[in-house]
Amino acid sequence: MSAGERTMCVHGHFYQPPRENPWLETVEAQESAAPWHDWNERITAECYAPNSAARIVDRENQIIRILNNYARMSFNFGPTLLSWLEENAPRVHAAIVHADVRSQARYSGHGSAMAQVYNHLIMPLASTRDRITQIRWGIADFRDRFGRLPEGMWLPETAVDTESLQLLADHGIKFTLLAPHQCARVRSLGKAGAARAGAKQKQEAEPVWLETPDASVDTTRPYLVKLKEGRSIAVFFYDGPRSRAIAFEGLLNSGEAFAQRLMSGFKEDGEHAQMVHVATDGESYGHHHKYGEMALAWMLHWVQEQSARAAKDKARLTNYGEFLENHPPRYEAQIVEDTSWSCAHGVERWQSDCGCSSGRPGWDQKWRAPLRESLDWLRDTVAPMVRAMAEKLFTDPGAARNEYIDVLLDRSRESRDAFLAAHRSHALSDAERTQALMLMELERHAMLMYTSCGWFFDDISGIETVQVIAYASRVLQLAADLFGEPAAGLEAQFVERLAAAKSNVPQEEDGAAVYNRRVRPMQVGLEQVAAHYAISSIFTSYPDEANLFCYAVRRIAYEAVSSGRVRLVMGQALISSKITEASDTLAFAVLHFGDQNITAVVKRWDSEETAAYDAFVADAKDAVTRGDFPEVVRCFDRHFGAQAYSIRSLFHDEQKRILDILLKGTIGEVETSLSNIYEKQASLLHFLSQSGLPRPEALTLAATFAINAGLKRALESDPIDAVQARNWLNLARADQVALDKPVLSYVVDQRMKRTMMELHELPEDPQLDNALLVARTVRELPFDLNLWQAQNLWYDTYRNLRENPPSDEWLEKLRDLGRLLHIRVEDIVAEGNGNGNGERGVVKDSQTAVG
Repeated sequence: MSAGERTMCVHGHFYQPPRENPWLETVEAQESAAPWHDWNERITAECYAPNSAARIVDRENQIIRILNNYARMSFNFGPTLLSWLEENAPRVHAAIVHADVRSQARYSGHGSAMAQVYNHLIMPLASTRDRITQIRWGIADFRDRFGRLPEGMWLPETAVDTESLQLLADHGIKFTLLAPHQCARVRSLGKAGAARAGAKQKQEAEPVWLETPDASVDTTRPYLVKLKEGRSIAVFFYDGPRSRAIAFEGLLNSGEAFAQRLMSGFKEDGEHAQMVHVATDGESYGHHHKYGEMALAWMLHWVQEQSARAAKDKARLTNYGEFLENHPPRYEAQIVEDTSWSCAHGVERWQSDCGCSSGRPGWDQKWRAPLRESLDWLRDTVAPMVRAMAEKLFTDPGAARNEYIDVLLDRSRESRDAFLAAHRSHALSDAERTQALMLMELERHAMLMYTSCGWFFDDISGIETVQVIAYASRVLQLAADLFGEPAAGLEAQFVERLAAAKSNVPQEEDGAAVYNRRVRPMQVGLEQVAAHYAISSIFTSYPDEANLFCYAVRRIAYEAVSSGRVRLVMGQALISSKITEASDTLAFAVLHFGDQNITAVVKRWDSEETAAYDAFVADAKDAVTRGDFPEVVRCFDRHFGAQAYSIRSLFHDEQKRILDILLKGTIGEVETSLSNIYEKQASLLHFLSQSGLPRPEALTLAATFAINAGLKRALESDPIDAVQARNWLNLARADQVALDKPVLSYVVDQRMKRTMMELHELPEDPQLDNALLVARTVRELPFDLNLWQAQNLWYDTYRNLRENPPSDEWLEKLRDLGRLLHIRVEDIVAEGNGNGNGERGVVKDSQTAVG
């Protein structure tokens, strides 16, 4: 490599906070992310997936190349996000992992993936014990997914202090990335370096430290930070102005402008090898900036093309590992302690009202300090209890905690067996086995509750802050189950402390109110699982053995009796946690009066009460047969006690599903009524619209609902009703009705994907004709569509069949389908890698612009 080599690197920090319900280990519906189920799903559709197959288009907006951006850039993904992707978006997860393999081939054996400490807590504010576990879990997760040890590790919010760097180096991490303002000073390494820096001293003199105020460090070279015990770590300070332009100044509006802005970062008189590199949230590429992934793809491809053509002033793409091997640090650096990339006040954003926020007028963040103080109090209060019990169960509690990541990566019974066999101090009874697993889960949630997003935003009532408080609530629940009397009252004390965290939203009051209103209803025990199972069984036919989120249900007895619309269900079931192995047998009964009117009761099953239970069953069945439903409720009270459950007791997603079932008929009636009103008054509405006269609001409402519902129904019908879809579109134009673009676009995306999956799985004439019909129909819609998944499936089908199609006519029809999906079929030439996760075409004209 030449001394003056010019290289370029783009780093994306891809991350979402863990969103799983702490009791169910699944992400529940988040209405603010609609029409997607939750924010993970939405951002995957807008960013993580598109970057695995980013488009380059020509001036007519036709696709001429598809790139896996991850294979060319540098990136890190939060481990908790990767875990979600592996389960919920496996193709995207596979593309990310494969990109690291491809990057190793491209960059001299150095993969572009970097590791990240496990759950994005602020390292300088964490205990040493937590920092070590976070690093070890991050490394273990990375090794499990990418099949190698990481060279670099991302520090959340680039929050740094010397201890954190020391711990990274102690664990074999070679480099990390920081913001330029986090560099305090630099100096040359050794005599030759000092001379090159122009230091006016004798050769044997120590090189002079040069201060780097106001982010003035030269970001085009790496630096060495020397640590204790002879260790050191390389640090890359990213280019601040160009990174800000990507994130906040619209640089991603043009791939060409993006490329030129990065190229302008090279120093014309630079004698040393230079790397212009930027770092931003990865979500900039598609989520924060629509089509940002396309600008990135164009820029990455353009740089590669210029390098291949030996163009003047060319630059070559690289990653941090390769650059570090070719150009080891020649300068030493010292960091500014306790700083980060997203807080001008160091790390105060995560512990005080420093002024950093999204800037809502009149709001403050005084709630941050009492929130952290409450969590610190909880952590420090339960720690001695955890330590005392762990010392009785594990040979080395610290080692057990650090290696519990193996269980998180594989939740099977065999994995738990292996973990406990390796770390137990003696043969564990079933009760001790559950205690050991509960201790590890308590330790996990005691770290999850420090996830940085809990403090980042504006109010304690935000979903991210509610999430970290929920993790704390799970800690409290586990402590109460494990330690009994010593942990009694901890929840009340914790909530009392949270009351000092005042909300900016008057109706939210404070942290205590948020806990009681938002978090307490989330809490789940085995009884709540049994109640959910019992109520849900009214609407769902479960097998004898079923899974409910992270619980297993084995049905012991189940019977039902009906009288008209009223239905009584009774039974017993063994409920077991697949996380802690805690289990119990519970009896249940449900009385459904129809619609949402449900009452249910649950209690622990005691074999000594068999006779009493049998008497209850007989009495309740007799009362239902006689139609004496108040007597059934009295039977519930006598046998089960006063605690009752209703449809509100269902877990959120199941509650929504059942309410959709119950509301289906009602909504259908409303649709019919509004549609009838519109049909009867359509000619009047046409006249008013064409005459430019004001339209009654009620009539406009009916028209808007009827047209959008009719169009949605036509698009969802099987086969698609092209005639009706066209008719509704014409009416929308004539009556000046606004289409519900987000919902309709989502419907089309799912419909087109489903149609292409059918063609991909069974590539025959009926499936191809249907796909053509759908594509021609949706092409008429007057708004942007997300056809990303359908386009990928088209390419996979084309690649698989182009050499041996059913017929030449069939292949030409498939090409017509590609054109309808905005693919320049004539220009896209396959060079695939065999698994659909790599590059999918070759650009014939490298100067085309991002559309």
